[in-house]
Amino acid sequence: MPTRKPRLAALLSPERAADVVDQATRTLLQERFEVVWATAEHTIRTTSPTHPAGSARPGTPAAIDPGAVAELAAGADVLLTSWGTPPLAKELWVRGTGPRVVAHAAGTVKNLVDPAVLELGVGVFSAGPRIAWSVGEYCLGAMLTLGRRLPRFDSAVRAGGWKQTEYRGHELAGAKVGIVGASSTARALIAMLKPFGCDIAVYDPYLNDQRAKELGVRTTTLEDAASAAFLSIHVPNVPETKGMITRDLIENLPDGAVVVNSSRGPAIDQQALIEHAVGGRIYAALDVYDPEPPTFGEDVLRSQNLLLTPHIAGDTAEGHLALAGYVLRDALSWLEAGTRGPSFVDPKTWSIAA
Repeated sequence: MPTRKPRLAALLSPERAADVVDQATRTLLQERFEVVWATAEHTIRTTSPTHPAGSARPGTPAAIDPGAVAELAAGADVLLTSWGTPPLAKELWVRGTGPRVVAHAAGTVKNLVDPAVLELGVGVFSAGPRIAWSVGEYCLGAMLTLGRRLPRFDSAVRAGGWKQTEYRGHELAGAKVGIVGASSTARALIAMLKPFGCDIAVYDPYLNDQRAKELGVRTTTLEDAASAAFLSIHVPNVPETKGMITRDLIENLPDGAVVVNSSRGPAIDQQALIEHAVGGRIYAALDVYDPEPPTFGEDVLRSQNLLLTPHIAGDTAEGHLALAGYVLRDALSWLEAGTRGPSFVDPKTWSIAA
């Protein structure tokens, strides 16, 4: 008798599937799973800012209709989810059955599954570590861009000017880099910083000296990390991190420091940071805000000390297409051998996860 293929329900719209499922993963799905794909009939367009899909801007993929989840998930061993998948009700598992795996081709799963589901033995996987690499590239690029003052020089040339003799860029090589939070995005950035020979000082209460040694960094206080020439924020959105980069810390940053926030807007005193950047004392790259989207005045929008991006640090063409394959390979290993891959969501670290 041939072995039954596990049944997989793809709880993502056709547009989102095209965004996060590459051709190699489609081949894997065809070979290893019995797949139920959501169709346009299972989706909705929404303008509600509270819906996981966000507002219905042009080009935004449709979301899965919450009323279609039970139908699509019936009899499934694996749920493939992504942005636009509504929260999964505990009722899917209420009879002691339900899917054995949730493979999330996106970042955080905190708005997707109830932590009680993990306690039932359901394997939950998140593509957050793959997205982390894209975020790490963004942070490195922002550091290099602002460290060399490129927006200022670009603006001068566009205005018909030339060299700005009162400004000179700085090298990242050998510089002190403060990192707040040893998350997966921070670890990706740390790996990318290795060739620069930086003094990498990490503040994270959960990072012990042994793990820091393995990463090639040193542990430090928040105050020391925030005294660096380059400061990058990598913390989850939990009560303990709200406002942790205070006005006092920002005021104590060295002149000319570069601050990068790609984690969560509430982690930093945004008003204080912007004041010091607009005033010309420091430089800042902001990809996240509080609130989102932000509303800024002309002084902020014209500032050459600010690099403002619309929450796209983890959004790359190659990165998105890799997401489904990233979690599904780990999900298969878990189903077949009980192996926990890098995308496995550990119930023990749920409270401090992003």
